[in-house]
Amino acid sequence: KDISSIHNFSTLNMRRDVFEEALLKNLTVVLFGLIINYINGTLLYTFFTNVNFQSDSRYILYMQLIINDNVMVSMMVNLHVLSYVCPNLNVSLCIVLLLICENAHKNTPLNLAAMSIERFIAICHPLQHPLICTVSRTYMLIACIWVVGAIPGFIKVIITFVFKPLSFFSSSLMCYSINIFQSVYNYNTYYATNILYLCFVWITLIYTYFRVVFSAKAATSDPVSSRKAQMTIRLHVVQLLLSMLSYIAPVLDTALTVLFPDFRSAVMFCNNIITNILPRLLSPLIYGLRDQKFKKHMKRSLLCRKTVMKVKSET
Repeated sequence: KDISSIHNFSTLNMRRDVFEEALLKNLTVVLFGLIINYINGTLLYTFFTNVNFQSDSRYILYMQLIINDNVMVSMMVNLHVLSYVCPNLNVSLCIVLLLICENAHKNTPLNLAAMSIERFIAICHPLQHPLICTVSRTYMLIACIWVVGAIPGFIKVIITFVFKPLSFFSSSLMCYSINIFQSVYNYNTYYATNILYLCFVWITLIYTYFRVVFSAKAATSDPVSSRKAQMTIRLHVVQLLLSMLSYIAPVLDTALTVLFPDFRSAVMFCNNIITNILPRLLSPLIYGLRDQKFKKHMKRSLLCRKTVMKVKSET
């Protein structure tokens, strides 16, 4: 059973699907991937075509979350399609793909914690906010998030390198984590890092939320901004809960396949869609489209883009 942080779609190929079933699964996954990347691409286009957003740490961190989701969804779709097109993949290439996917998975809760801290500083320390949350420091924080998120994956690679012969890395296997990272030390790394990361993120979200609540009660100048910040952190909690669905995917798989043993492949496929793909679809809808300023600029950007494309097509 795959207990890695990314419950890879490749684990579904424990039996060979009939052509119609395989086609339906691949079309579904690719369709979801295209929809999510299109929505996120629209948000990114709005961000990069408006200078004001590019100088605001809040929007920079949010775009980092969007880019991270794009990377994760794209890698998951590629791994799923590869599991049918090329079931046995070179181990070294598989490790690279799994590391990218796992890094993006670990980045999500860390990024939510960073966004909550930014809102906390903006509300509780408004005078220091322009000095602390500068553009350069925000990009440095994003780099740290990627580095910290990559640490568990590289630890697993080092453990595998120690316990496996060099020939293992040039062999070909089905590309899912349990085939690559088989050591019990990797399992312990998985559990330890997940507990550590999630405890840090939950403590950060709870602390920042209550600090903002207390600040709102004491403040008389801008209670509206405080209420908005509280709602934003609540939405971060919702996003974190959605991202945590992937952690319980193996448990759900085990329970549901026991109840429906004849539909094992379908159960695991639907479970992965619900726990890994749908949260990435809801993320921009929950947070990005709620921001009225961003929504207004997004509509304007899309209208300008359509107008330019229309003019070019006419000429």
